[in-house]
Amino acid sequence: QVQLVESGGGLVQPGGSLRLSCAASGSIFSIHAMGWYRQAPGKQRELVAVIASGGVTNYGASLKGRFTISTRDNAKNTAYLQMNSLKPEDTAVYYCTVDATTASYTRGAYWGQGTQVTVSS
Repeated sequence: QVQLVESGGGLVQPGGSLRLSCAASGSIFSIHAMGWYRQAPGKQRELVAVIASGGVTNYGASLKGRFTISTRDNAKNTAYLQMNSLKPEDTAVYYCTVDATTASYTRGAYWGQGTQVTVSS
C-alpha cells in the first residue's frame, strides 16, 4: 500500500504564506504524479496543483502565480505546495494525492488525510 503524510497547514493572516509538504511511502514501484486538491466547507473538492514525474505542472483556475508545486530534487516521492498571497477564500482542507504504481504493479490514486489551512485575521 501507499501512505501519504502531509504537513504544514495552519492559521495564517491574509497576504501571508504557507508551505505544505507531502511524503509518499510504502510499496511504491513508480510515482507518475503528485498533487494537491482542496475542499472548503459546503463546496466540492477542487484541483489546486499537480506535478507529473517529468516535471509538467497544472494548476487550478486562478491559482497559478500565487501557488507553486514542486518535488524534492533527490526524491520524487515528496511534493511541496508553496502558497503565497493567501486569501480567506483559500481556507480549506488540503489533500495530497499521488498517482502511483505499487510494487505489485497495481496503479491507482492514493490520498492523504488532509491538512487544514485557515486564512483569517
